[in-house]
Amino acid sequence: MAELETRELEYFLAVAAELHFGRAAARLSIAQPALSKAIQRIEARLGVPLFVRSSRQVSLTPAGEALQEHGRHALNAVSAAARNARRAGERHLRVVLKPGGDAGLLSGILAEYAHDPGAHQVEILFSGPADRTDYLRDGRADVGLLFAPFDDLDGLAHETLHAEDRVAIVPARHRLARRKTVRLSDLEGETLPSWKGVPGIEGAGPEIADVVQLLQLVSLGRMVGVLPRSLVTSAPPSVRCLPVADAPPSRLVLAWNELDRRPQVASFVAAAVRSVSPAFREEHG
Repeated sequence: MAELETRELEYFLAVAAELHFGRAAARLSIAQPALSKAIQRIEARLGVPLFVRSSRQVSLTPAGEALQEHGRHALNAVSAAARNARRAGERHLRVVLKPGGDAGLLSGILAEYAHDPGAHQVEILFSGPADRTDYLRDGRADVGLLFAPFDDLDGLAHETLHAEDRVAIVPARHRLARRKTVRLSDLEGETLPSWKGVPGIEGAGPEIADVVQLLQLVSLGRMVGVLPRSLVTSAPPSVRCLPVADAPPSRLVLAWNELDRRPQVASFVAAAVRSVSPAFREEHG
């Protein structure tokens, strides 16, 4: 029999985080006396004090600090186990991408996956500019279309589906607008955007959340941008898209949690890889 129930761990961790029984009780939506008695029962069962209580403050004992560290991991493990059990029994597969972020490949991937005898219903989720990896790590999505090297692939398995060059987006009247190509050095001194929620990709220009905002501000002459070519296939006539000759290529990758071994995920990945192979395109083109 477990010495502590998950609910008791939740009670303890709330008090450990707040170091105040009243605030912890409000956070848990229970009465303060009930919470105090629950903590006393936990201490009695473990045989050690977890908190030092005084009229002015509450603090953790060394035993309390140890339980806080390990208890948090234990609750996370229980949550992950429950989430994975639910996902294992689901009959649908969730794919996350940002709007327009599939390089035109998603319809072909879905068509190929539909031929799989065990294919699940596919649900499409649209994310913000930088949280697709969060969807995959916390289980809100099963697979996602990400752009490397912009998205953080740590902890994710992935397959490259498409590689493409990057283009500089400049106003139609910009000094570089008549060029056929540019180099990164040509953009030195230009105002670049700050992408909301994307660490390490920051410029001096206004913060933006999507390509639509970037194109609007480029049209107004407020900044320039550099993006994978497939993200600006429908650029307005007020801007010019110029290949950046010396920029490393951008890769569209299909990613999933590296700990996810479910057959439906593997089947979807295999269908995606088949759908972008040259032989498949020649046969179905």
